Amino acid sequence: MTSCSFRSCRNLRQLLQAIAFPVALQQKRAPMPTLALPHGNLYYQLNGQPDAPTLVLSNSLGTDLGMWDAQIPALAEHFSVLRYDTRGHGRSLVSNGPYSIEQHAGDVLVLLDALGVQRASFCGLSMGGLIGQWLLMHAAHRLNRVVLCNTAAKIANAEIWNTRIETVMRDGKAAMLGLREASIARWFSPGFAATQPEEVERILDMLVNTSPIGYAANCSAVRDADYRKDMSSVRVPTLIVCGDHDPVTTVADSQFLADAIQGSKLLSLPTAHLSNVEAQATFTAAILPFLLQS
Repeated sequence: MTSCSFRSCRNLRQLLQAIAFPVALQQKRAPMPTLALPHGNLYYQLNGQPDAPTLVLSNSLGTDLGMWDAQIPALAEHFSVLRYDTRGHGRSLVSNGPYSIEQHAGDVLVLLDALGVQRASFCGLSMGGLIGQWLLMHAAHRLNRVVLCNTAAKIANAEIWNTRIETVMRDGKAAMLGLREASIARWFSPGFAATQPEEVERILDMLVNTSPIGYAANCSAVRDADYRKDMSSVRVPTLIVCGDHDPVTTVADSQFLADAIQGSKLLSLPTAHLSNVEAQATFTAAILPFLLQS
């Protein structure tokens, strides 16, 4: 048997380790994709083929980009899917509040610019839907098609949001834990909560792990958004998705948007607030044909 030098043996071991080490695990060590903003980084993920049309997914208040996990396999077959943690959520920056929907929409446009994307389709749920509405009104030239999910031109009233902001800023993590319990009935129908406890826990963990400062700042953004007089000018193809049992953004809220946005389509699903989580396959099968239209 031929002996080898220490250096050659070490190189051989490194080569064998590289071959044996799973590629997926190697990829997990790659730096997180982030966009530098003035007060911190915006975290995002890309799935699908880079040369495919871009589809942006925007999360709801108190969640992160993981809320879209179930949609990724199907959507990534046709799009370069761009998910991001809205500022104040997940792994993105937590800057001083209050925030505004205009600021959030600006983050989306800066992210698209940084990635060299001139036009994209957009799908947002709840607060993400408010961001979509702002883009429809002020940046229509950057949009192909838009899906507004479980959202409204005006979500709740200022008193509700002010009380929540005060509680979260005063009680911090304890308030987020309290919101966790209160959100079960708002976000999920009783049947889904009873039969899919692991998925419910996964989503609720996103809420609990949201920065109280970031959450309160985002409550201000939702509180101050009121597009009830502005949507009639929209001309971008728009699909509106609502949940039959959504107590937060009701069927009537979605019907208002459908009536206001010329040529829009309204789809109702048998869900509560997080329709893409509760009716994962049905939701994806419903939005995909719309997004693929030219």
